[in-house]
Amino acid sequence: MKTEAMVEAALAPSDYLVVAPVVVCLVFGAILLMIRKRIDWHPFLAIPGFFLVLAADVLLLLKVAAEGPQTMMMGGWKAPFGIAFTVDMLGALFVTASGFVAFAAAIYASVSISRTERRYGFFPFLFLMMAGVSGAFLTGDVFNLYVWFEVLLIGSFGLLILGSEHEQLDGATKYCFLNLVATTLFLITTGYLYGLFGTLNMADIAEKAGGFENDGALLTIVVLFLVAFSAKAAAFPLNFWLPASYHTPRFVVSALFAGLLTKVGVYALIRIVLMLFPPQHAELAPLIAWVAALTMLVGAFGALAQSDLRRLLNYFVVAGIGTIFAGLALVGGEGTPGAASLASAAAAATPDVVASAAAPLLPAAGNLVVGLSGAVFYALHSIVVMTALYLAAGTAARIAGSSSLRDMGGLWRGKPALAALMLVFLFAVSGLPPFSGFWPKVVLVRGAFQAGLPWLGAVILFTGFLMTVASARIFALAFWRNAPEPAVAGVPGGSFDPQGEASPALSMAPLLILAAFVVAAGVMPQWLVTLTDIAARGVVDPAAYLGSVFGGAS
Repeated sequence: MKTEAMVEAALAPSDYLVVAPVVVCLVFGAILLMIRKRIDWHPFLAIPGFFLVLAADVLLLLKVAAEGPQTMMMGGWKAPFGIAFTVDMLGALFVTASGFVAFAAAIYASVSISRTERRYGFFPFLFLMMAGVSGAFLTGDVFNLYVWFEVLLIGSFGLLILGSEHEQLDGATKYCFLNLVATTLFLITTGYLYGLFGTLNMADIAEKAGGFENDGALLTIVVLFLVAFSAKAAAFPLNFWLPASYHTPRFVVSALFAGLLTKVGVYALIRIVLMLFPPQHAELAPLIAWVAALTMLVGAFGALAQSDLRRLLNYFVVAGIGTIFAGLALVGGEGTPGAASLASAAAAATPDVVASAAAPLLPAAGNLVVGLSGAVFYALHSIVVMTALYLAAGTAARIAGSSSLRDMGGLWRGKPALAALMLVFLFAVSGLPPFSGFWPKVVLVRGAFQAGLPWLGAVILFTGFLMTVASARIFALAFWRNAPEPAVAGVPGGSFDPQGEASPALSMAPLLILAAFVVAAGVMPQWLVTLTDIAARGVVDPAAYLGSVFGGAS
């Protein structure tokens, strides 16, 4: 039994990279709890801790890019007996992006979170949440995915109510209720899945699902997973909880929530629905297309209706989720032009960089690869840009004394560097060149037309126009016009510790770090296009993923 079920090969040091992001988060969170009375030390430990998380993420991404998917079996048990941590290019990209924004947010929090909030456990909660996020991106087991969802929810609950203000408690109630309902549905569906397959190892399910005869049962499971993960991702019609809760915590908390938590739902949807059950996903693609369109429209029109900066950004998050869902709705692709012909057509109509960047994504393997690659690119862009927008909005609100657009103004003259960075992020979230949001929208619109869904491509373009109008409104009111009244430093409700104003350079540093990605992914998109294409093909054809789990897993 030992020979058949146990891993006998010795682990190489690099094999531990698969679990390193989770372990580092848990270790640093525990250390901060042990020194909870020395709150002055917390930022000086948290920032190096998140730098180590980011370093582990980058090394893991490089290892996956060089060697393919990596697997580490817990307890030395072979699959499917043991719990697998398996990371392919999709998981590596998501976990690296999450580590990147967490590192920037930790720098920002060091000057924006008050001593009282540190005493209540801000940084330990942050490490706990990031452990859950990283674990969700790295696990190869469906039940373990549920466990990491619970871990990140515990951390996020603590961050959401930090301060115990009435508005925070109200937002936390809505956030907790919907997420607990979605988590319960996830757990019930996981039990149903185990009853059918007798396993929860993702690779094992992918192998068995192809020969499973009860298509009705599989379709039921996929629909339940779709509802659960759509609720967590804030897709229509289950998106109401996000605008009602994300404006209540501290700006840095809102930034991480907006950048990461909804993307965990998107990742779970890609990993389980697209990779494990492709025929059922194809059946549901028309429904996903309508969900995507309605989510985009609700987000774009909702943003136009807001007069508070944070509430407006909440709807930007919703619109971005709809754009990602649009990529997941593109299936088929037979009979579409090959990569070479489409690249030639693009070169004739646009600059060379457009053709060279889009060529790897064009549908040699069908529109599913095109749509999924565009969706992954847009999700990575959204993780960074939405985090950056909330952080920049927090800095602007501190200076103006309010986050209401009616009370803001004059920031262009007083803080030109902040205004320039905000303009970059607003261009990016609107999908305008030459920044990171432009390329995935080009891919998604092209893919929608090729898949016979021109109306979906039109919705992407139309909502992009509406978001451009909303972005112009933000910049005109908060930055360009003269300030209505002399501002009082400090956002009401204690959102900022006054000591943060003594370190303006440190508060701007994370914005510069995030802006570097936005510009690099827009001006030189080829490196990210290549990686997202590899990630998409790995989901559509998971042979390498399965081989990592069953053949030569550590």
